[in-house]
Amino acid sequence: MIKLRFLTVLFCCIVAISACKKDEDPEKQIAEFIQKNNINATKDASGLYYQIIKPGTGSFTYPANTKITIKYEGRLLDGSVFDNGGGKAQTFNLAELIQGWQIGIPKIQKGGEIRLIVPPGLGYGSSAVGPIPGNSVLDFNIQLSDTQ
Repeated sequence: MIKLRFLTVLFCCIVAISACKKDEDPEKQIAEFIQKNNINATKDASGLYYQIIKPGTGSFTYPANTKITIKYEGRLLDGSVFDNGGGKAQTFNLAELIQGWQIGIPKIQKGGEIRLIVPPGLGYGSSAVGPIPGNSVLDFNIQLSDTQ
C-alpha cells in the first residue's frame, strides 16, 4: 500500500513538472517568431538575434563605463508591451543592463535603431520580473540617440 501511494505521488510530481516544461524551446520560439513576422534577423554567436534597422553614424567603441541614451519598447512574443520607458528618452549605464542589450546596442552608432530578440539566457532567465514571465524571449526596438 505504501509503495502504491509513493508511486502515485511520484507520478503526480512527474506530471506536474512535465506540465511546467510544456513551453517550447526558446530557440524554436525565436525561429517561428522570426519566420512568422518576416524579420530579417542575424544570429550573434551569443544566441542574440538582431536586425539593424538604421546603423547610425560615428565610430564609438563602447568602453566598459558607457552611458547610453535611448528610446525603446520591449514586448513579449505575443506582442504585449511590458515596458517603453514612458515613451521618453532614458539614459542607462550599458554595463548594468541585460546581457542582450550589452551585446546588441554596440552593433549600432548614434542615431541608429536596432531590433533585439533576446533569448531568456541573455535576458532575465527563469526569473519572473514584473510583468515578464520567467523564461521569456524578449523583443526590443531600440533607438540610440547618444553615447558617452
